[in-house]
Amino acid sequence: MPRSFLLLVLVLALAAGCGKKTLDVPAPRPAPRPSAAPAPSQEPQRTAPKGTFKPYSISGTTYYPLADVEEGWEEEGLASWYGPGFHGQKTSSGETYDMNDFTAAHKVLPMHTRIRVQNLENGRWADLRVNDRGPFVAGRIVDLSHAGAQALGVVGPGTARVRLTVLGGEGMSASAVVAAVARETFYVQVGAFTVQTNAERLARELKAGGYPSTRIQEAVVNGARYWRVQAGAFAGVKHANEGLARLSDRFPGSFILAD
Repeated sequence: MPRSFLLLVLVLALAAGCGKKTLDVPAPRPAPRPSAAPAPSQEPQRTAPKGTFKPYSISGTTYYPLADVEEGWEEEGLASWYGPGFHGQKTSSGETYDMNDFTAAHKVLPMHTRIRVQNLENGRWADLRVNDRGPFVAGRIVDLSHAGAQALGVVGPGTARVRLTVLGGEGMSASAVVAAVARETFYVQVGAFTVQTNAERLARELKAGGYPSTRIQEAVVNGARYWRVQAGAFAGVKHANEGLARLSDRFPGSFILAD
């Protein structure tokens, strides 16, 4: 059994508890060798920021970044790309996004993992570096920079079916990730309201019921304003899981998020 799969099972078991889905890790295949676009210059060694290994939630789904991944790890699915609207903004790794660099976004691969992405529809491929999180659209596995999308011929169609192969990169040991997650502060989101007074009423009730640090987070989603009620706070993922178990009976659909 590959070492990376053992590490993934360990981290998810310790950090997230039972019942979480893991990613399937297919057997490595030889790297594709069709005609390639020009590859980016050799990247310097980088260390993935510790904060990027924390679980995070998007639209009610919690993602658990991998502690480490072995060369040859593969995944197939849809690739999309992002460009001008994000150019110059901060990425999840803390870098400034440059759409002309050969970079990519992935939901769980460690930051600075080097990947080869091959367009299965035209055979073109490019080597990229993960420095952001996403895409958060069902069926999509990787978001390419504009440069990467041009190399693969994805700019026009917008998406393409691809194979992603890990070439190498920087990770953390499973024990280091577990230790980092254990020290984080977590909340349990129990509801989201379009009426602010309803959110405030529930927050007061939770504070009086043993969750004194309960907070309300305001957010705008697709033009609609929501007030999210998050019970807590919980020191470490163990206490967060215990809080989730207590709250989910009354609030089905509750989930944990990192501060």
